[in-house]
Amino acid sequence: MSGWGEDASHMIHRMGASASSSVASVGGDSVQAARLSPSGNYDQHGLAIRERKKKMTGFATLRKKFIRKRRSSKVCDHGRIFRDMISTWSHLEAIALLEEYEALAALKDLHVQAELARPPAATFKQDLSLLYDYKQCSDADLVYQGACFPIHRAILSARCPYFRDLLAGYPGYGARICLDLRTPNLEVQTFSALLRYLYTGDICPHDATFGTNILQRLGEEFGTLNPLEQDLRYLLDTGDYADAALVFTSDSDCQRPDSGCSENLIQRRTKSGEDRTERTLHIPTRIILDESVIPKRYARVLLHAVYLDTVDLSLILRGNGCGNSAGSLGEVQALTHTGRMRPSPLEEAMELYQIGRFLELDILSQGCEDIILDCLTLESLPTVLKWGSQPHGSAWVHRQALHYLREEFQPIASSTILHQLDHAHLVNVLQSHFLQASELEILQAVLKWGEHELVRRMEDREPNLLNHTVHSVTRKGVKKKDLSDIELREILSELLPLVRIDHILPHNSEILTQAIRRGLVSTPPSHMIGDGRDSIHTNAWIRGGKKNGFFVRPRLFMPYYEEIKSLVEEQIVQDTDLVRLQRTRYVADIPDALYMVDEKPRTMGTAGVDVLAAAFPVPDSSTMAAMLKREQKLRQSPSCLRAIDLPLSSRSEINRQVRLRVVREFNLPDAVADILEYFIP
Repeated sequence: MSGWGEDASHMIHRMGASASSSVASVGGDSVQAARLSPSGNYDQHGLAIRERKKKMTGFATLRKKFIRKRRSSKVCDHGRIFRDMISTWSHLEAIALLEEYEALAALKDLHVQAELARPPAATFKQDLSLLYDYKQCSDADLVYQGACFPIHRAILSARCPYFRDLLAGYPGYGARICLDLRTPNLEVQTFSALLRYLYTGDICPHDATFGTNILQRLGEEFGTLNPLEQDLRYLLDTGDYADAALVFTSDSDCQRPDSGCSENLIQRRTKSGEDRTERTLHIPTRIILDESVIPKRYARVLLHAVYLDTVDLSLILRGNGCGNSAGSLGEVQALTHTGRMRPSPLEEAMELYQIGRFLELDILSQGCEDIILDCLTLESLPTVLKWGSQPHGSAWVHRQALHYLREEFQPIASSTILHQLDHAHLVNVLQSHFLQASELEILQAVLKWGEHELVRRMEDREPNLLNHTVHSVTRKGVKKKDLSDIELREILSELLPLVRIDHILPHNSEILTQAIRRGLVSTPPSHMIGDGRDSIHTNAWIRGGKKNGFFVRPRLFMPYYEEIKSLVEEQIVQDTDLVRLQRTRYVADIPDALYMVDEKPRTMGTAGVDVLAAAFPVPDSSTMAAMLKREQKLRQSPSCLRAIDLPLSSRSEINRQVRLRVVREFNLPDAVADILEYFIP
């Protein structure tokens, strides 16, 4: 009665792991709009500056890790050095650099959205809806006014007192039950909507014949309902109406059944029940799991993910009775490899992620991804990066770890964590426009990493004098004069060119001077080879002018961005808008200037696309059409339109981020973005 109305009006929210899948709102807030507005209204920048730290990406897990208070003295020092350089610039030059940073800020918003994109995991409501629609694994039939409705006993018995009592009187498999309801004028369509409501807990907004009033009237006959999640938890905790059991096996012997469950849910949500047939459903099912693949200690975690969409590591069995877990990251392996009696939550989440992938239980896999991200710290970063880059790892986690590395590069560069980073990861972050460090700090980090790598090579070449001790090379100490600059230059040959030497501040840095003297930096910065005038420095930071060849795109280093915004606000005058209208609009870059030609569709016969098609199967035409539709929708999003509208934005870069987001939402490799670019519907 009243419960029906309350339950109907209360929409049960999606829980747990996949809640972070939605990224549609990222970068779309009003503060970002004010900060990135190309209209020239710099009076709003003050508000944007104060609010920026509170609203960066809209993603809670990343926000609490990446938006932290930096050491104020260091930020002030970066700002002071940068202001010393730009203090002699004209107002027009300052605005030009600010527009450069605004275009990068808008691009970063799209980049973050693309990095966070992943396919949405099906919830228990969605899977139960499909279970009702496709009648899979049904074990009884309800007949109402001549219409037959295949149903699942466990679900209706747990959800509705009326059906619980009714089905108890027809215990046989495949029972056919004719209904004679007391509720007057109940049409077949309304009865079908009632059954769907029992399965999903939601009222279909497109069904005008079934609403709260109907539910209240039906409550007199069918009883008071609980929230769907509460009934599913009841089924999970009690094992009532269970028609299957998980059985874990070691090498050869099957153990006793460990966990009762509903085969209906298991079949709908994982691969394990796909080969079941209707003829075998009346036989009690034993789902036998190889414990070397799926350890027994994860049984309760798996069932909670199936029933409730939550991943709770506290449910992992500990100690005796948790099985041998042969071939898995069990307690014996944890003791052997790490000296700990049990795996860490990070290691358990990584193993459960692989189990979720094996079972094709996306809600489990994505829940584990979120746990791994929540465990991400400076100390765990190298482990997460290495795991995420493996074929069995998560590409989504790997992208978030790289984002963490870019955002936290300053503390990482000043710690020993830097030495644990792979060469490929350093190349990746140094190529980014969004690396959060000054170019001087980046140069220091690259040299520090290279010198450590050189010492390691020296240790490999020279055998240790005493086994199981600190290597003799390290013990006796290595001075910089003992290091071969030629070998160091070879180690850093791919990294040093990625340092934007022209943007190193201050220009008279001793670190830069020493690197040039040692022959590590082959091309000195422009101010060392120019005529010494300030215009040389300026042309290395902004586009246009006679010496545009010196221009190097600056990174979106936030202390610099904040400082140039502050300077523009101080310089602003009444006729700023007039000055901006009189200024020549810069061309962003040559490929972008030709975007109208470059964006024309090309045939799939181009060499580049043929190579890609040979590497992996090209998605079918319906998938490609769906991706194109999604791409067009994203192009109309506020963040994308804002980015395109900025004077110095690059359409090619914007389109690239949009396509990457689309293909990741469709769970396809990034290379498909190139096929999507040239696909002809």
